[in-house]
Amino acid sequence: MEHGGAPAATSGKAPGPEAATTAGPAPGQALDAEPRTATGSRSVPGIAPDRTFTPTATAGKAPGSAAEPTASAAPGPATGEARTTAGSWGEPGSDAASSRAGSGGAGRTAPRREPGPASTDGATVEAKPGRMSGAPGTATRVGSGAFSRALTGWGFALPFALLFLVFTAGPVAASLFMSVTDLRSADLLHPFDVNVVGLDNYVRLFGDEKFLTAAGNTAVFVVVGVPLTMALALVVALGLNSGLVRFQTLFRVGYYLPVVTSIVAISVVWRFVLQPDTGLLNEFLGLFGIDGPNWLNNQTFALPALIVMGAWRNLGFGMVIFLAGLQAIPKDLYEAATIDGARRFAQFRYLTVPMLRPTMLFVAVITTIGYVQFFEEPFVMTQGGPLDSTLSVAYATYNQFGFGNYGYASAMGYVLFVVVVLLSIAWFRLLRNNVD
Repeated sequence: MEHGGAPAATSGKAPGPEAATTAGPAPGQALDAEPRTATGSRSVPGIAPDRTFTPTATAGKAPGSAAEPTASAAPGPATGEARTTAGSWGEPGSDAASSRAGSGGAGRTAPRREPGPASTDGATVEAKPGRMSGAPGTATRVGSGAFSRALTGWGFALPFALLFLVFTAGPVAASLFMSVTDLRSADLLHPFDVNVVGLDNYVRLFGDEKFLTAAGNTAVFVVVGVPLTMALALVVALGLNSGLVRFQTLFRVGYYLPVVTSIVAISVVWRFVLQPDTGLLNEFLGLFGIDGPNWLNNQTFALPALIVMGAWRNLGFGMVIFLAGLQAIPKDLYEAATIDGARRFAQFRYLTVPMLRPTMLFVAVITTIGYVQFFEEPFVMTQGGPLDSTLSVAYATYNQFGFGNYGYASAMGYVLFVVVVLLSIAWFRLLRNNVD
C-alpha cells in the first residue's frame, strides 16, 4: 500500500497499477482549502494528476457502511470531474458519510458531487444510442421489421387462403347465386345467360310433395335418432367409467370402430342382419314364433331400421366425448355426495347431468348436424325407398343435381343450411343456461 491509505474496495476489478486512496489532509485543514485542478475538480494528495477520483460500491456491503473509493485512470490530462454514486460516503448528509466520520474517517475529504449521468441504486447509468435513446432511424427499423414479419406470415398463409377461396368460398358464393337463378345443365355452356328468378326456387320447394316427404323423413330421423344416440352413448360411457368393466380399452375400441369404418362395409353387415329370410334378426325372432318383416322393403320399418343403424354407427363418437366429460368431474364431489347420503340415481341426476351440460351441448350439436344431413344410409341401403319412405333432404338435393336442376338443388341446400343453424341455436338455448 502506498501513501498509507485504506485498501481499495472494488468488486471484480482486475489488478492494475491504480493505487489505493491516500490519507486525508492534515487535521484542522478546512474542506474549502483543498487544492483543485485547473478545471475545478478536486485533487487528492498522493494521486497522480492524470487520475480521477471515482468511488466504487463494494458488493455485499451492509447498509450504512462506507464504500472504499479507488483511483481509476482517465485518458488525457486531469480534466475529469470526480463523481460519487447514490449512497456513497462522499455525499453530504448520507448515512455512509456519518458512519465514515464516526469510524475514524475524520479528516478525509469527500469529493463534491458534480452533474453526471443518472444513477439508480448506486450504479451509474449512461445512455447509449439505440432504440431507447431515440436514435435516428429507429422508427424505420421497427416499421420495416413489423412489415417483414407480416409479409412472412401472409406467405405461410397464402397456400391455405388460395385453397379456401378456390374450393370453399368460391363454390359457396356460386351456389348462393345459383339458388336465385334457373340454371340447368343445358346452360353450362353459357352460364351468364341464365335468368335471375329471385326467390321462386324457394317458394317452389314448399309446394313440392317430394321435398316435403324428404323433409318429414329427415325430421323423424333427427327427432328420434339424436336422443337415442346420445342416450346409448351416455349409458356406455357410464359403464366404462364405473370401473366395473374389465378390458376397458378393448371395449372403447370396439364401440368406436364403427365410426371409422366404411359405410359400405357397415351396409353389408346390416343387410345380412336385416334379410327377410336368412337374416340374423328374423332368425332370432323365429325362436319365439315371430315372423319378422322385410325390414328394408317395408314402408313402416325401413326408416326405423335406418335410425337404429345410424345410432349404432355413431354412438362410439358420443361415447368417447361423454367418457372424457365424466373423467373430468372431480371425484371429491361424488365422495361428498355419498357422505351426505345421496344414492346413485340422485348423484347422476343432481351431480353428473349438470356437470355434463357442456359435453351434452357439444354432442347434441354435432350429432344433430350430422343427422340433418344424413345421406349415406339411405343411399347405400334403400336408395330412398320404398316409395320415398327413406328419402332425405340431402338425398333429394343429390337427385336434383343429377337431374340437372342446379338452381333448384342449390335452393334445397340453403334451406338445409338454415335448418342446421336454427337447430344449433335451439340446442344452445336449451343446454347453455348453466354452461360457463
